[in-house]
Amino acid sequence: MDAIVFGATGFIGRSLVAELLGRGQRVAAAVRNDTLTPWLTSRGVDTGQLVTVTADITRPPTELPEARDVYNAAARYAFGLGVREARATNVTGALNVLDWAAALPGLRRLVHISGYRVSAPEGSPDYARLGAYEASKLEGDLALRARAGELGIPLTIANPSTVIGPGQYVGLATLVERLWNGQLPALPGGPDTFLPIVTVDYFARFLAEIPAAPPGEHYWVLDDNTPLFPELIGTLAGHLGVRAPRRTVPVGLVRRLPRTMTGADPETLTFLTADRYPTASARAFAASAGLEMPPAAEALRAWADDLVATRFGAVTPRLSPYGFHAVAGSRTWVTGERHAPAHVLLHGLPMNADLWAPLAARLPGPVLAPDLPGLGRSAAAARGIDAWLADLLSPVVNRPVLVAHSLACEPALRFAARHPERVGELVLVAPAFLQAPGPRLSRSVLAVPTMRRLSPARLAAALGLPEGPEVESAAADLRRPGVARRVVAALRATSAQRARSRQLLDTVGVPVRIIMGSADPLTAAVEHPVTEIAGAGHYPQLTHPDEVAHHLGG
Repeated sequence: MDAIVFGATGFIGRSLVAELLGRGQRVAAAVRNDTLTPWLTSRGVDTGQLVTVTADITRPPTELPEARDVYNAAARYAFGLGVREARATNVTGALNVLDWAAALPGLRRLVHISGYRVSAPEGSPDYARLGAYEASKLEGDLALRARAGELGIPLTIANPSTVIGPGQYVGLATLVERLWNGQLPALPGGPDTFLPIVTVDYFARFLAEIPAAPPGEHYWVLDDNTPLFPELIGTLAGHLGVRAPRRTVPVGLVRRLPRTMTGADPETLTFLTADRYPTASARAFAASAGLEMPPAAEALRAWADDLVATRFGAVTPRLSPYGFHAVAGSRTWVTGERHAPAHVLLHGLPMNADLWAPLAARLPGPVLAPDLPGLGRSAAAARGIDAWLADLLSPVVNRPVLVAHSLACEPALRFAARHPERVGELVLVAPAFLQAPGPRLSRSVLAVPTMRRLSPARLAAALGLPEGPEVESAAADLRRPGVARRVVAALRATSAQRARSRQLLDTVGVPVRIIMGSADPLTAAVEHPVTEIAGAGHYPQLTHPDEVAHHLGG
């Protein structure tokens, strides 16, 4: 084989395998369980040159294919590990890989992935002070260098900083999650704290270039232009549309406070320093290989989109592409096609854009589905919902079908009336202004504290819906600061526009259709075509997506 990758199912290892396969190399992936091949296939990577082999580096490898280049991307990256657990992979496992590689007759290079806080000092690492993860990485680094020197192994160690990208949910990601959920009142560290990043795609390309370079160098791979920690968090907060903490708390003080108060894992605090790192050799090597890092702020924003889309690793995104965009001065979560959607889908309460996932999968052509302002993952509107909707649709170059549900039907109707030339058809699903006024949730849950604590099961019961990922997504958003309050206010309010909207419906200059559930009837007569979905309630697009898709042309 051209290369063998240990730890090939890990966050870094799988990206490295994808990079090597993309370069036409024959790659052996050493794994304990083959979750790698489905991951590669889902990303369109040609696996014709891939061989997966079973290996557990905590035991000496046996019966593996020979390879020219050996990569060890296997590690236990987690905080709160026991010493024995951490050492088994990060020390003993690393030495097992080196000993196996030493016996290869055609070995060109052994590439070991370490960590940027490793500086190979003299003496034994302090497990009590550093924690098992960092101390074991340091011990493994020292042991590997010594053994390679004894055996004459061509070893290169790559020391990456915080590696970010889709699938990374450890370390900095936990801090971003607290920021997203309004649980980060202050930042640990100080104004000069430096927590550097590097993207996983860049790091994989860097690793792929190492074996062809002369041996002897060890590389610190990180972006020296990463903003200082307070600015980094401010960049993420601005992109997410949440408030950044204004205060910092010295690490020494955070260590003395209860973890229940700070939410900080003590092991992560050793990474929060003002230290800088010896990156000159890595920068020179990258320049010689034609590698260029993406701008740090851009990489952070893209990673934040993935963190929110996956609920920080808890779910698989229901709709894509996805991300935050500026719409009418507000940070808005937008999924789908922004320029030429066949359907634009506007959700009702207390849901978000994920409500449309079952229907979107059955519709022909691309869809555009945002979270409405102040709801779901979107920040509150700065200029009102009508201005927000007009700005959302300003990049659209075709005349899509505008589909709105429940309380979203009124702004959709106003947009169609004002801009008939930009809408092909207006479809109103369970339009609230044509139904009996009042909340769609039982009054027992129409209190903000109660709404915020609703479990997916209780929310589903309150809505008369089966449990599922769409309800789980809505329940997760209701726990975010301000969302439950805005939902309750909207559900309690009686729209002053109901009569006006009914009048506007009679004069709108685009074709209009209405879809409703048989258990959720209209209370006002209309002159437009009405489709009744038998057995459906207020959310037919969720409970009866096949029937709704059929009536929309799917």
